[in-house]
Amino acid sequence: MLTDAILDQTAELEKRFNSAQKMADEAAALALEHFANRGDLNIDTKRHPQDVVSEADKAVEQKIRSLIAEHFPEDALLGEEFGFVEGTTGYTWVIDPIDGTAPFLNGLPGWCVCIAVMDKDGAAIGIIDVPVLKERFAALRGKGTTLNGSPVRVTDRFNLQTGMLGVGANDRVAPAQVGKMFEDLMSAGVSYTRYGSGALMLAWVAAGRLVGYVEPRMSAWDCMAAYCLITEAGGKILPFPVAENPSAPYPVLGAAPQVFDEVLDLTNLTQFA
Repeated sequence: MLTDAILDQTAELEKRFNSAQKMADEAAALALEHFANRGDLNIDTKRHPQDVVSEADKAVEQKIRSLIAEHFPEDALLGEEFGFVEGTTGYTWVIDPIDGTAPFLNGLPGWCVCIAVMDKDGAAIGIIDVPVLKERFAALRGKGTTLNGSPVRVTDRFNLQTGMLGVGANDRVAPAQVGKMFEDLMSAGVSYTRYGSGALMLAWVAAGRLVGYVEPRMSAWDCMAAYCLITEAGGKILPFPVAENPSAPYPVLGAAPQVFDEVLDLTNLTQFA
């Protein structure tokens, strides 16, 4: 009976994984269409003038939500623009229609579409599509991580001094705390970079391009897809208590195993929890 239950769960996840790929195709195409006409988009602000949302973000999320409702109407759903809807199946879709809205609106390539599926054990499916760069990162629990269909792994070649660490920050954390984090990283000789989208930089960890990515406060829709990518690519992640409050932000860290503890110590992430 246990074996049958595992087989059923595997089949359910595979069904959602295949559907998520198709959803990402449609969402990425719609986002790219809006990107080509970004000068005509209506733009609003959320918490502050730098926290922007466009009609493209809303349209892409609505597209993904409609596809989920069509194929998996009993699943729960958490999205950046339209919040949380409860479900009854034990599966929760977590979507960020356009992570990196500021780069998107300014004509830069560093933005992506994120689709994840969670169950009681965490993120089981992760899809991050980068339309301008024509890259698709995908992972299904137990099946590894791929980039455009080819397997990828976290790096085992570099450390914090020889590789690059992705770093993000936002207004949810006091400037002095962020400044101290950067000071400590620089004092340790860490080379770091920031590229507009935290989700994309986390995907780069899974692909071995960055040794890790750290941000004091992120939301589930920013990191769940990439957390699946990193785990399936052999990396380590900082647990994210999404079940406690689906929309609440928490510290995020995804890294290659050889640098994970060092980044955690240097950044003192527990102070941001």
